[in-house]
Amino acid sequence: MASRPTISKAVIPAAGLGTRFLPATKATPKEMLPVVDKPAIQYVVEEAVSAGLDDVLMI
Repeated sequence: MASRPTISKAVIPAAGLGTRFLPATKATPKEMLPVVDKPAIQYVVEEAVSAGLDDVLMI
């Protein structure tokens, strides 16, 4: 049985204007909107790092 390659990179789609969150996204990107005590994107990045990923790319 062949071994699987190790995944070390994550690509996180973080694009768009966030028009459904207006007026909150007028001054702040939707990825940076606070969820409890941290920006929303921070939860995603922390989860990727805890899964052992080395590189995180946001597009």
